[in-house]
Amino acid sequence: MIIKERKIPLIILILTALLRRLPKNHEKRQQIMKELARRQAGYQGEESLDYFFCRLPDKEYMIFHDLNLPFGKFNCQIDTLLLTKKFALIVETKNMTGTLNFDFENEQFYQKVDEKYKGYTDPISQAEMQKACIKEFLSKYNFPSVPVDYLVVISNPYAIISFIGHNPEAKQRVCKSHNLLKKIDMIESMYPHEILEEKELRKLSKLFVKKNTPPTVHILERYDIKKSELLTGIHCPLCDSLPIVRKKRKWYCPSCNSFSSDALECSLLDYFLLYDPKITNHEFRNFAHIESVDAAGRQLRSVRLISSGEKKNRSYSVENIPW
Repeated sequence: MIIKERKIPLIILILTALLRRLPKNHEKRQQIMKELARRQAGYQGEESLDYFFCRLPDKEYMIFHDLNLPFGKFNCQIDTLLLTKKFALIVETKNMTGTLNFDFENEQFYQKVDEKYKGYTDPISQAEMQKACIKEFLSKYNFPSVPVDYLVVISNPYAIISFIGHNPEAKQRVCKSHNLLKKIDMIESMYPHEILEEKELRKLSKLFVKKNTPPTVHILERYDIKKSELLTGIHCPLCDSLPIVRKKRKWYCPSCNSFSSDALECSLLDYFLLYDPKITNHEFRNFAHIESVDAAGRQLRSVRLISSGEKKNRSYSVENIPW
């Protein structure tokens, strides 16, 4: 049973909005494009496992996609968590090509493509940290000590897995996606006893969803980009041109000669992702290139926003991002 569905990760939405708002010749543009491509590939790899997850017994498995739980001062992001009465299983997915080397001798993970090497964070270490997070969560909220295990799944069918050194326990927890169900069967055989009662299972499932906290990603700070460098204006949802203009009570794009009914919402989402989770009439006029206070107010009231405050102090926001 899917308890938390997979959605486009917030970081992908932010990076997409940032590229749309950066000048074409910005020095950080190529770097951001590479990160977005890497994030999108990871998301596609996670999606590719849905075929296997849907084959699990619906009544036995609680499935949580993209779970973000508090862990110390930071969040711990888990690609997929499978929860049963007997155990919890973390599935860490990597969608990478080339030869992927798990070097147990030097405690590192690196990729080889066309005789070029590149190091990455070890996914086994990532999964171990996520395991510690789940164990801490169970203890904090007084749940029984459910066994927590993990699998590292390489979703790219063309990747080659290579192990350097001796670590049989870790080796058996790394697999290609076509072996995922076989590995889950292996984990099941290791934990035959029920630990959680039905009531506890449902209570824990609800708590995971309640405590899920999408990470606040300070992308502009990380890339040292000032808000003043971003392009403003309402953008065209079809071709991303900006700014577009109001014409015949609709938003019109001169670049692709199209009218749009959702350009305002799309551009406001950019604002909420990159600038601030709320916006005032004054801020909206500057962002959308609108001079009239009344016209700006009508535009803000025309979309699904939550307003708070009075007159000049009134601000508008959304309940959830993504909107």
